[in-house]
Amino acid sequence: MKFARLVAFAFAALALGAQAAEPYPSKPIRILVGYTAGGAVDAVARIVGQHMSSTLGQPVIIENKPGAGTNIAVRTLIDSAPDGYTLMLTANALAANMALYHPAPFDAERDVAPVGLVGRVPVVIATRADSDIKSLAGFVQRAKAKPGDVQYATPGNGSTPHLAVEMFAHSAGIQLTHVPYKGGSQAITDVLGGQVPLVAVNALEVVPHVKAGKMRVVAVMSAARTPMLPDVPTIAESGYPGFEASVWYGLIAPAKTPADVIAKVHDALEKALAAADVQKRISDVGGEVTPGTAAQFGQLIHDERVRYEKLVKEANIRAD
Repeated sequence: MKFARLVAFAFAALALGAQAAEPYPSKPIRILVGYTAGGAVDAVARIVGQHMSSTLGQPVIIENKPGAGTNIAVRTLIDSAPDGYTLMLTANALAANMALYHPAPFDAERDVAPVGLVGRVPVVIATRADSDIKSLAGFVQRAKAKPGDVQYATPGNGSTPHLAVEMFAHSAGIQLTHVPYKGGSQAITDVLGGQVPLVAVNALEVVPHVKAGKMRVVAVMSAARTPMLPDVPTIAESGYPGFEASVWYGLIAPAKTPADVIAKVHDALEKALAAADVQKRISDVGGEVTPGTAAQFGQLIHDERVRYEKLVKEANIRAD
């Protein structure tokens, strides 16, 4: 009996050893998204994840975990095993939330491992096609006439559109009322329905509605005009020089994920971003694919953290 138990233990140990030695990846991979399905981050995750699945030879499952300005999704990532099977497609909120929330919900430079940058999409301010707000000047004029009366929707507290509009309002000397949503698609739905007059969101989410004749963009917040909206002036062109705001997307993993696993995921990401159909699908809605090394993405996270700390302090922006 004792011998049988020893044999069983030996076989179990061998099985565990074999399992541990299995090359990565040997099971499905999930990519967390801190916003609801149907939004821009979700769309990019699905486009990129589909191609990464082909390279890695395993299903890539997109899991939406909206809430708390993406902090719920980030916390889920941080608490996951650092084995490469839980990743997250993140955006600017990763850097901004450390300044917006007190105490800081995490330290992105300590708690996560950068994998690679995916791309950028400009932020735009849009309204319904039949709205009487025809331009940025008209928007500002209305806000000055009725301080605090003009509402604008965003994908959520701490999102890049939220921070960009608050900083713009600070510069323009106007008071606005922020209406946060759990994702851009819900915010756009309410603007289309007339519940909120304006929405600040990234171009990827609003361009299809512009093409359908349902929405009008009154300003683009990137440094240059987007090819998808060539007739829409930038904030800088509209009398506020130096203004720029874009949404960046990047893939992250839990801290302490092995370097060889990070390298495999990064390789799969780079191959996805090099695919012509991925580039076309993102550029068709005003985005730009901007791949880079994990180290470069890590530097961006640091630089953005510093920038948002300054912005939040100067404009006195708080998470509602």
